[in-house]
Amino acid sequence: MKEHTFKTAFKDSVPVMAGYIVLGTAFGVLLADKGYSFIWALAMSLTVYAGSMQFVAVNLLTGGASLISAAIMTLLVNARHIIYGISMIEKYRGTGKAKPYLIFSLTDETYALVCRGNPADTDSKKYYLYISVLNQCYWIAGSIVGALIGSALTFNTAGIDFAMTALFTVIFVDQLLSAKNIIPAIIGIVCSVICLIIFKAQNFLIPSMLIITLSLFIYGYFSKKAGKADE
Repeated sequence: MKEHTFKTAFKDSVPVMAGYIVLGTAFGVLLADKGYSFIWALAMSLTVYAGSMQFVAVNLLTGGASLISAAIMTLLVNARHIIYGISMIEKYRGTGKAKPYLIFSLTDETYALVCRGNPADTDSKKYYLYISVLNQCYWIAGSIVGALIGSALTFNTAGIDFAMTALFTVIFVDQLLSAKNIIPAIIGIVCSVICLIIFKAQNFLIPSMLIITLSLFIYGYFSKKAGKADE
């Protein structure tokens, strides 16, 4: 059962491997371009392990951002994991000593695999653990390879930091095309554009995320209220 569970987890994680190797490599190259060795890439991928935040962290490290700015940015960029975590309470119940690691390693892609549940002929707890470990190993491998390439070769890295943005754009478009309700997406786009105009490209991210969050809470409140009124 244990060997079969691992083989199934590996097979299911192959699509994530393809993405994480490429994105991890892009992160490693970008980090090396800023003067950091592969040791830093390894350390960040082991301890931070948050793809989008690691890309943001490169600019925070080199831009001299304050601890407060870094903390706020980290909270906003990774706030979605609060929702992920809540939805995993039952699935991760009874996982014992593995639970802290399962919580730590819950990335977007890991969540996508775990939330659909484990195949019927596998051990659920081991399946969740194998998926989490394998996905982090893919990211670590990609980041180290990227850092080594970036240290050994000299080339123009302009645009590499757009890799994660491109990934989320593809995910956003895919979700938008399949969503029954596109109002939340419209709220996000409108708030982002307005903040970009007002605060400019260098400063719009934090205000836009705060306003989007507040707007979605308000929209959800009135939507729920309207639903009760129709009952």
